[in-house]
Amino acid sequence: MVIRAVLWDIDDTIFDYSGADRAGMRAHLEQEGLPGGYGDAEQALDAWRAITDVHWARFAAGETDFLGQRRDRVREFVSRPLDDAEADDWFARHAAHYEAAWALFPDVLPVLDLLAAGFRHAVLSNSSIHNQDRKLRALGVRDRFEAVVCAVELGVSKPAAGAFHAACDALALEPGEVAYVGDEPDIDAGGAVAAGLMGIWLDRGGRGGRPELVRISGLDQLPGLLAGDTRFGAPDTFG
Repeated sequence: MVIRAVLWDIDDTIFDYSGADRAGMRAHLEQEGLPGGYGDAEQALDAWRAITDVHWARFAAGETDFLGQRRDRVREFVSRPLDDAEADDWFARHAAHYEAAWALFPDVLPVLDLLAAGFRHAVLSNSSIHNQDRKLRALGVRDRFEAVVCAVELGVSKPAAGAFHAACDALALEPGEVAYVGDEPDIDAGGAVAAGLMGIWLDRGGRGGRPELVRISGLDQLPGLLAGDTRFGAPDTFG
């Protein structure tokens, strides 16, 4: 089938989530003070990312809800009991610094401009529509996407096929007509391929490996890939 639409992940794909999260937490710790148990700010920042990864995976697996994973992240990070309101307040103070650091990756707008005439665009995220719609509007790109489909409202998360199929349904396209671009090899690219889409792993960090996946290291390579230029990704994935 001909690819007619590009389905996008948001965090660490078009939006520099890791950079904003780290910058925001650094500013938050400067204001709040370093929690006990951390030798310095860098150690605390690394711990926050690791804790986030663990609890986000729990959420994606259906073991907790969106607010629950956020509260558990805070409690584990500060290593003290907090009730829900206290955890929410702590996170809200962090979020103000985090949102001040929001930015798109530099290659996003150029590639959206290049692809605008030839492809439709939508978003599939494992977050909530409240967070991601507001984020896209703040970043000035919400109008670039026909639909924003999110796991919290769907009740199913990537890499489950149902999440990808729901996004394809929102575009009224078959999975084989849609390419999915995301920064996680298994959750994004692997899940998309298993669901019948063209899965594209955006490996910004140059991790490499995974020869079975179509891989690009920057969005500047995406137009050539979608045009069938097999210098990018795994040639045997093109039909």
